[in-house]
Amino acid sequence: MTSLSQLLQSILLELRFKIDNLDGSVKREFDFPNIPNKIRVAIGARRTGKTYFCLQKIKKYLESGVPISRILYLNCEDDRLLPFTQEKFTDLIESFYTLYPHNHDQHCYLFFDEIQNVENWPTVIRRLFDSKPVEIFLTGSSAKLLSKEIATSLRGRSIATEVWPFSFKEYLSAHKVESFDLPLAKKNSDTLFKYFKDYLEIGGFPEMIHSSISSDQRRQVLQEYVDVVIFRDIIERYSITNITLIKYLIKTLINNVSTLFSVNKFYNDLKSQGYHISKNTIHEYMTYIEDAFLIFNVPLYSESLRKTQISSKKIYAVDPALYAAYAMRIRNQELSSNAGHIFENFIYLTLRRAKQEIYYYVTQSGLEIDFLTISPNRTLSLYQIMWNSEDPKTLQREQRALAEAKEELGVEGQLVTPESFLSIDSHRLTF
Repeated sequence: MTSLSQLLQSILLELRFKIDNLDGSVKREFDFPNIPNKIRVAIGARRTGKTYFCLQKIKKYLESGVPISRILYLNCEDDRLLPFTQEKFTDLIESFYTLYPHNHDQHCYLFFDEIQNVENWPTVIRRLFDSKPVEIFLTGSSAKLLSKEIATSLRGRSIATEVWPFSFKEYLSAHKVESFDLPLAKKNSDTLFKYFKDYLEIGGFPEMIHSSISSDQRRQVLQEYVDVVIFRDIIERYSITNITLIKYLIKTLINNVSTLFSVNKFYNDLKSQGYHISKNTIHEYMTYIEDAFLIFNVPLYSESLRKTQISSKKIYAVDPALYAAYAMRIRNQELSSNAGHIFENFIYLTLRRAKQEIYYYVTQSGLEIDFLTISPNRTLSLYQIMWNSEDPKTLQREQRALAEAKEELGVEGQLVTPESFLSIDSHRLTF
């Protein structure tokens, strides 16, 4: 039987191999914040690249002169470590210091990937952080798990970074497409739009970017991603027994991205099918799904807190390609009929990456504004999303809604189309 010390040495050798094979990986647009005396936490959905994000950080340290002997990386989902008990976690860390005794007096860098798999991990992390000269980096696939346990056990000693699937800019980088000078020439505009449409269907999960699999195979892989989230981050964590129901809820949400979702209507739909479940349970399931970074809900912007609470929420997925993976549509049919919803989902993710607080808004005459955002410096902005602006009636309606909202709120806004989005400074490709 392999001892923990031998296993640790194998893990450390594997880290060298992983770092050596990082060349060519896409550099992410974000980084762990450089704030001293904080435990850095990366949270996000599974398969979004949190592991590579950590490995890229490790490579940075190595390039700056930090010896690899002062770096420990553990994948807490490694089958050789399961079940990953608190005792095993402690023993592995102690083995690291036994293997390199000089590290007791050195500044070390400890990376624990998918930390939620370790029993009582906050206790160990707190002790390490308080007793040794270390920088600690954690990743996890559940917002609630990390936020709840950090709040109770780490108390203000951590700071979180959200890790998303590749943005469109990162997607272009993965395909070695460099930024185009503005204004865009027709050839460059057409090229960029072609990449953009591909991105909306392929999505930003790193594994999908260079995959040569067929669209049907891609649908299957993306559905398997969702299944892993359902079983590992929702069903197992919350001991849910009604698996059929929560899968039906998630499929319903994905098929209705960028639209209003009413718990009451869904509840009545379930009743008509013979399900016996309370509205409170549906609300709980919705929270679990969002905590797993799978589906997000956007509330109504209103000065009335009660109105915000009781109003229907708009639904968005963690990646625009999830809609294509679940949508009931004719084989090989383009996404033209639902491109507006997918594009709106994309803009939602763009705003989330920009750390905006996001709402939707309804004018006094009942016209809907897709996004009202509040920036970190508390600036309000309005965004009306439109895939095709060639229909004069549709364009007039969207412009009217935007004008009414601007008048009512005194907030500036803009109509966002693929053309206007792609013509924004191509070095930023953001708002």
